Amino acid sequence: MPAPGKHCRRKTSSPFTRGMIAAGASGAALALPLVCATSAHAAQPTQAPQVTKAAAVTINDVQLVTYKVVAGDTLSKIAQKFPQSGGWQKLYDANRAVIGANPAVLPPGLTLTVGTKTVKLGSAPKASTTSATPAAPASTKTYANNLDGWIKQSLDIMGKAHIPGTYNGIHRNVMRESSGNPRAINNWDSNAAAGIPSKGLLQVIDPTFKAYHVPGTSMDPYDPVANITAACNYAAAKYGSIDNVNGAY
Repeated sequence: MPAPGKHCRRKTSSPFTRGMIAAGASGAALALPLVCATSAHAAQPTQAPQVTKAAAVTINDVQLVTYKVVAGDTLSKIAQKFPQSGGWQKLYDANRAVIGANPAVLPPGLTLTVGTKTVKLGSAPKASTTSATPAAPASTKTYANNLDGWIKQSLDIMGKAHIPGTYNGIHRNVMRESSGNPRAINNWDSNAAAGIPSKGLLQVIDPTFKAYHVPGTSMDPYDPVANITAACNYAAAKYGSIDNVNGAY
């Protein structure tokens, strides 16, 4: 990825405003008097529609949980500390690109992804004018803690931000740039010599990551979802889409 200066124009996204319509009703219904009709039968009063109370809708987000290896750590010990990891074998499968071929070798300082957590972002009232039983809230979408899950989560964020790109385009470039290692760093090219080495799954330098960072993702350039999304945002601005990138960019 080129050094800053080659991508002066930054993309901006229009603010997204969510409209909300609330329906209100008084606490008691007014009884209407019977009106005499010309026929033998009196008109019947119209029954007022029932209005249910407003329900709160919770907005959630999924974030990765990471752990930094210390001396004496093993995958079994770490899995015991973090039950959400699913055991040492699943922990190894999720971090194989970082750990390497030998799961018994864990260098101190290595950052592992040990699970995910759901973060409550906020809530908004939702009014209903039906007397039917309220529908159950939609379940929170979760993603696998591996390259497949990182790409799918990034694609969902990109879709909301109108950033083009496909799974195959992202996966192809990730495998070329980092072989799927979210902690990959280039310490030998011209960017590294200038003090701004390329980092992460799609090898983004810090100035580019900051310039094309997508709100709602981590500010850590090594975060796999944040790295993918920022790189795709940059590729969209310069090449039209990450799908159009087939080499160093």
